[in-house]
Amino acid sequence: MTNCDVAIIGAGPYGLSIGAHLKARGVHFRIFGYPMLTWREHMPKGMHLKSEGFASSLSDPDSTFTLEAYCTEKGIPYAHTGLPVPLEVFSSYGMEFQKRFVGELEQKQVESVRRTPDGFRVELEDGTVVFSRRVVVASGLANYQYIPPTLAALPEESVSHSSQHHDLDRFRGRELAIVGAGASALDLAALLHEAGAKVQVIARRSTIRFHDPPENLKPSLLKRLRNPITGIGPGWKLYFYANAPLLFCHLPQAFRLKKVRQVLGPAPCWFTKQRVVGKVPLHVGVNIAEAKANNGRVQLRVVDGGATARMIEADHVIAATGYKVDLNRLTFFDAALLSTIDSVENSPILSSQFESSIPGLYFVGVSAANTFGPLLRFAFGADFAARRLSRHLARSAKLRLAGEPKAEKPVHKEMAVH
Repeated sequence: MTNCDVAIIGAGPYGLSIGAHLKARGVHFRIFGYPMLTWREHMPKGMHLKSEGFASSLSDPDSTFTLEAYCTEKGIPYAHTGLPVPLEVFSSYGMEFQKRFVGELEQKQVESVRRTPDGFRVELEDGTVVFSRRVVVASGLANYQYIPPTLAALPEESVSHSSQHHDLDRFRGRELAIVGAGASALDLAALLHEAGAKVQVIARRSTIRFHDPPENLKPSLLKRLRNPITGIGPGWKLYFYANAPLLFCHLPQAFRLKKVRQVLGPAPCWFTKQRVVGKVPLHVGVNIAEAKANNGRVQLRVVDGGATARMIEADHVIAATGYKVDLNRLTFFDAALLSTIDSVENSPILSSQFESSIPGLYFVGVSAANTFGPLLRFAFGADFAARRLSRHLARSAKLRLAGEPKAEKPVHKEMAVH
């Protein structure tokens, strides 16, 4: 049994960035997880990032080891905008970041987290027990895969989530139906088609809204003023979400929840369009009314807006239906602890310092999006989270020497529901 001031759960862009900043501030922390696991094993090989190159860096204290710096070192083609970032490049960059800045990473999964009088008891998969005053949950998307109930009722061999597929070669020659209208659905469709699978895409949206390609890699000052480029997309509305997360967190809760649902909805990247349009059947504007397995095949009855039904068959269905934050999916939490976290729509209610209603328990990344906005759904948000949270954790550690400070109340706590 060992002690630490901060335990970080997760070693993706957020966990690694926070670890790098805490180390620079002299905070005693331990970090658990496998580096860049979601990116290395739960996204398809050959995929490209939706984010531009300048928006795809992890955060170190001096901002020296950017994706650009890594690509320069390795002789890998790079551009701030207009040159899609390969998944393999981003993953290897994250692995190198971990080696340089967070060598303390313990490649073990966390099995359980419980409260203690002085903080938290964290048990690892090998039975090791760590007592920590504070815990930062940076587990990313791994636990939040969403499959619609109609598809979830199918046998396991008939349906899977897009995050379950990294190597697509095993689907060569098979018939697949991909459900979804976003980047993961269309990227997967393109890659599977190119791998020799027979693919169909099924989407509720009436059209597939591809992002527009950059008009000019070096826009004029006037164009930048009219349509500023941000790390999550172009335009003044996105400029607000990318640059004012602290202002966003103090807006009315209902407004925040609505914007997180609506802003930056499903939209594949411009470079995917030519790989699927005219090559992969796109069934748009339809809903899946029924799904059943029959003799090793899946039958999907889809209905369009005019109530016209037709049947689509495949060997397997892949739900590229995204992720939904749900605290109940974080199975490492002790039930007693989980039941006392104030939440709304199964997402934790947080203070402006990322702290939940349980003092010392923090959430970052997509779990914090309902508080800080769409920025926290992207790796680009790791810099904001790492700098703000590490500063808070370092300051509060020093204040404890003079006496325990009072915890800040979560934003809009009066509206909390369980």
